[in-house]
Amino acid sequence: MKLWLLLGLLLVHQALQDAAGQHPPKSKHPKEQGENRIKPTNKKVNPKVPKVKDRDAADSTPKSQSIMMQVTEKGRFQRPAATLSLAAGQPVELRCKGSKIGWSYPAYLETFKDSRLSMKQHERYGQLTLVNSTAADTGEFSCWAQLCNGYICRRDEAKTGSTYIFFTEKGELFVPSSSYFDVVYLNPDRQAVVPCRVTVLSAKVTLHREFPAKEIPANGTDIIYDLKRGFVYLHPHSDHQGVVYCKAEAGGKSQISIKYQLLYVEVPSGPPSTTILASSNKVRGGDDISVLCTVLGEPDVEVEFRWIFPGQKDERPVAIQDTWRLIHRGLGHTTRISQSVLTVEDFETIDAGYYICTAQNPRGQTTVATTVEFS
Repeated sequence: MKLWLLLGLLLVHQALQDAAGQHPPKSKHPKEQGENRIKPTNKKVNPKVPKVKDRDAADSTPKSQSIMMQVTEKGRFQRPAATLSLAAGQPVELRCKGSKIGWSYPAYLETFKDSRLSMKQHERYGQLTLVNSTAADTGEFSCWAQLCNGYICRRDEAKTGSTYIFFTEKGELFVPSSSYFDVVYLNPDRQAVVPCRVTVLSAKVTLHREFPAKEIPANGTDIIYDLKRGFVYLHPHSDHQGVVYCKAEAGGKSQISIKYQLLYVEVPSGPPSTTILASSNKVRGGDDISVLCTVLGEPDVEVEFRWIFPGQKDERPVAIQDTWRLIHRGLGHTTRISQSVLTVEDFETIDAGYYICTAQNPRGQTTVATTVEFS
């Protein structure tokens, strides 16, 4: 009995020593420096998916967000659809969030500086208002936030908004035109548009040739119909030229558009193709001379001329006249010929020297020169 009691006391003493850390248990393998002292368990833990940091979000490409709202007649706000259909006469109020907002709207309103249209910039939003709307106001209204550094501003592509509004008006299936006949130039290196746009979203629109009379199919390959632009010739060529018109049908009614003369352009786009020619390169004192600067270019591209001449620094009086006209060259090709004529009367020694002409269009400029000597 005493023996069992003695053994029990020894076991209790050994346990107390282990708990106090006097004799740490021996490990089966040497402990490495820095080894985790937490004993592994069989408890299962679901891994957590790390959240995306703000820094990661900043590195990603910002997504565009619409900043446009429409104010309804009841004074409520709603985000406008890509296309809206409103009755002519109905007012329109659009707001775009931002301290500095830019706007674009149908060219018809811009051309006539229409007083029915107004734009105001408030502290937190820009406001566009159109009253007494008509079918001619049909088109796209868009806005964008501007990022400014001093007086220099650029468009913030991440903050924009737009809607295309159809203003329906009795008896007007097509957006009205200011003329009864228009010219469309067919350039071989870019698309051409017959701009017969409608005011009714559901209207069926077809394209027709006047002579020989037939419908021109919009096959989706060569010609397509764009609701916001009209009939688009994707790859214009000389066979497309002629007189065409559009026909619209909606609600049991039909209407014919104005006529469009399609002219094929011979000259490719680019800086002006310019030549210069003097009436004489050797002139006697007291004679008159003229220097002609000529450009052959696209029919719908305007050309501006600038001159440098010997007597310019002495304020020598000269006459300069600019003209242009359309000419037909070859089989149905149409070209615009632009000319500038500089005339000097009573030629003097100060008039001798280089006559320099610079012709410029939106795609560049070309400078040519010729000399005139005193004989």
